[in-house]
Amino acid sequence: MLKQLKNILMIALVAAITICGSTSCNSSKKLSKKEYKVKVEQAERDLNALLNDETEWTLEEQQARLEEIKETDFSSKNPEIMEMIERAEAKIANDLAERDRLAEEKRLAEERRIAEEQRLRELEEQSQPKTDLTDYFTMIVNAKDMTSANDIIKQALNLFEAPDAVVLIRLNNFGDYDKPTTASNYLNYLKDQKTINVGIYNIKYNANNKITELELIKK
Repeated sequence: MLKQLKNILMIALVAAITICGSTSCNSSKKLSKKEYKVKVEQAERDLNALLNDETEWTLEEQQARLEEIKETDFSSKNPEIMEMIERAEAKIANDLAERDRLAEEKRLAEERRIAEEQRLRELEEQSQPKTDLTDYFTMIVNAKDMTSANDIIKQALNLFEAPDAVVLIRLNNFGDYDKPTTASNYLNYLKDQKTINVGIYNIKYNANNKITELELIKK
């Protein structure tokens, strides 16, 4: 009997602690009238500011503040605040969508600008007369002075993969060759000799359309 009484008392004690703890927990969440009034006033000020674009907050900061306001239950006593919350949510969602739309428009406009610049550059390049290798040979031997000739050589070397690209000179059609040289050396040779006594026999290019090997033949 005593043992049963102890069990009953223990069960009652646990139940009392549970109920007390639950009541205490709920009461800790309950706001006083003063605290609730402060929450209402602050929520109204911030919601009005949000709806009237009177804050300097970013859209993300506006969202964060709105979530803070929603943590307080205004539904029973302040339905007007609930209505303002709904309007603020809709406004922020629209503002976010508009921001994304403008960002996309800006991105597309930048892509169009870059594409147009590229198109104009290509048109300009196409409209400019092309200078081929034989033209450079002639310009080098006819240069008015050494400085001009050196400038033309620099331009001509842009046609080659490298200044030391191989230049072969065929002496005849039977496969006899002079000593191999390089693009840079041969162009400087033309500058010094002031004459052209070869023609282009064959040209090899790399994937970037740069000359890797030039084969000339004596005239």
